[in-house]
Amino acid sequence: MIVNKIIKVGLLLLGGVFIILQGLAFELEGAAVSALMLVLLTILYCKWTKVKSKYFFWFLVTFTIAHLLSYSAWYAPRIKEGQIDYYYYGANILYIVSYIFLIAKITSSIKIKQVFKELAIPIVILFFLDIFCVVLVTDTTRGALSIYEYTLEFIYNAVIMALLSVALIDYMYRNDNKSMLFLLGSICIVFSEIIQLAYFYILRNDKNLGFIYSFFLVMAFLLFYLQSQQKFTGPEPTYVDVDEKLEA
Repeated sequence: MIVNKIIKVGLLLLGGVFIILQGLAFELEGAAVSALMLVLLTILYCKWTKVKSKYFFWFLVTFTIAHLLSYSAWYAPRIKEGQIDYYYYGANILYIVSYIFLIAKITSSIKIKQVFKELAIPIVILFFLDIFCVVLVTDTTRGALSIYEYTLEFIYNAVIMALLSVALIDYMYRNDNKSMLFLLGSICIVFSEIIQLAYFYILRNDKNLGFIYSFFLVMAFLLFYLQSQQKFTGPEPTYVDVDEKLEA
């Protein structure tokens, strides 16, 4: 129990250090701290979580490996023009896989037919909004990326928007604290990723963006961990339904 509390306090402190380092543009040091945070968070989840989700576990593991690969890229030989950046492709593919595990975590725990039956219109609207947002956001990197990098970035953004949509649908379906925390975590992930695009490809020297995207990333994992410690209470009636039953 003491070790559990020490790790939690350490993670909070490291989260603050990571935000400061990224805001001050100490990217190498920030990458090292964030990699350590992810390893500790994975250990914390595996060791002290009573009811574990295999999908959330693999999300943590895959995301951590991707981050470690991204960190190791700082010590790799400099990529020359025309060469393939295997670290870039490998890390981003692993990030995509990790987010797919999160999507699978939600879709495996809901009755998909019932969800489509009850929320058909919101799902259709979200689908078209996702397409619009993915195209709009990815186009900001068109001049800075090759065709293959742009394609990977497009897939990356599509998966992130799909995660947000699935989280929103899950919350509309369940209306409980666990799904709300997951939705808030997904929103933070989307904000973090979009701001990172601006930081790396548009406003490279704007240190304020470093503070902001790292803050959202830390908040996302905090919320994801908090929801992992709760249980789904199942689909619940909306407040309108509750009011109608009370009036009846």
